[in-house]
Amino acid sequence: MTRNQRGKLTIGARLTLSNTAVLASGSLVLLTLNWLSVRDLLNANRSLLAVVPTLPPEPQPPTTGSPPTPSQLPPAPWPSVPSQAFEAFRNTVMRELLARSALLIVVIAALSLLAGWWIARRSLTRITQVTEAAQYIGETNLYDRLALTGPHDEVKKLGDTFDTMLDRLERSFTAQRDFTALASHELRTPLTITRTALEIPLAQHRVPDDLEPALRRALAATERSERLIASLLALARGESGLAHVRESDLADHVRAALADVRDEVEHLKVALQTKLGPAPVTGDATLLDQLVLNLVINAIRHNHSGGTVHVTTGTANGRSWIEVRNTGPFVNAHDIPALFEPFHRGVDSHRTGSGLGLTVARAVTHTHHGILTAHPNPLGGGLTICAEFPTLCLPRMSSALAGGPYRDRRSSASPLG
Repeated sequence: MTRNQRGKLTIGARLTLSNTAVLASGSLVLLTLNWLSVRDLLNANRSLLAVVPTLPPEPQPPTTGSPPTPSQLPPAPWPSVPSQAFEAFRNTVMRELLARSALLIVVIAALSLLAGWWIARRSLTRITQVTEAAQYIGETNLYDRLALTGPHDEVKKLGDTFDTMLDRLERSFTAQRDFTALASHELRTPLTITRTALEIPLAQHRVPDDLEPALRRALAATERSERLIASLLALARGESGLAHVRESDLADHVRAALADVRDEVEHLKVALQTKLGPAPVTGDATLLDQLVLNLVINAIRHNHSGGTVHVTTGTANGRSWIEVRNTGPFVNAHDIPALFEPFHRGVDSHRTGSGLGLTVARAVTHTHHGILTAHPNPLGGGLTICAEFPTLCLPRMSSALAGGPYRDRRSSASPLG
């Protein structure tokens, strides 16, 4: 019988066993009553049972007028069946009936077990679809729907309720992301104006010496706010799916990222080592640029002076990957999940980031059907982060699962960009 992960029988197995037990018990009661009825009938009609006699020879007619001899007399009525012979007959019938009844019970139990398993499996198939949908659908693909078919029974009502719940969740998540993107976009203009207003007088040396430190702190705070807003925009876009899909190579994204961080590498005195092999992917090139840049910047900033950063790309088993390994402070394995939470910064990091780097990297990876893993280095401290992607990555939607049981609610509204 099928068991779940805790070793207990599944619902289908319990339904099969319960149906088999009910049917086998009913058959046992029926056959027992039949056995008792046959026994009572035999006892009640024992007087009707008689042995068929063998006819005696015909009597010879008398030749004279003398009285007939005993052999010439007509035969007397045959006596009734003796009690012992009847008891033997009844016991034989009851034993045969009991043996056949036991055989019938075994056959009925086996057939009911198979029939119960088949019926339970068919009945629970749609519930299994609901379970698989609940496991598959997450915040990055809330547009998928179960769209359960079949009769309008309790299971259909459960599937429709599940789809209604997904509608509410999708509207809530979409509203939250739209608000984050809109607010971040609206804040960029005033921050740009503020930064310009601070940079011009500082560049022209028209600020009194006693006010210059305060203006530079204000300028640094403005720049941090701009980086935070840019990260929020990237996070909102990364969680919203793929809008512009094209082929690219992770190695090219690494080269672009290394060119952007050259000044920071020289400032922090970190050595970069690369081993870039072809790693083709299909996805949003802008988001992949942001992913690679975040991984590289994270490895540089969470490092120590004179440390190293190793960046490797390649393909294996139909998947392209990028691995970024750095030296730096020791990281406990149980602390790694917290590194991907929003606004989390390492204790020894250079606090110039927004705390959203790895959060954005995780969102972009999941949107591209990828897997992002991290583990501490066994020697020398630091962290190794690896992102794997299918060589041909499709937008995250149910139609990517060719022939899958789920329906994408967006697929009928507009084509993919």
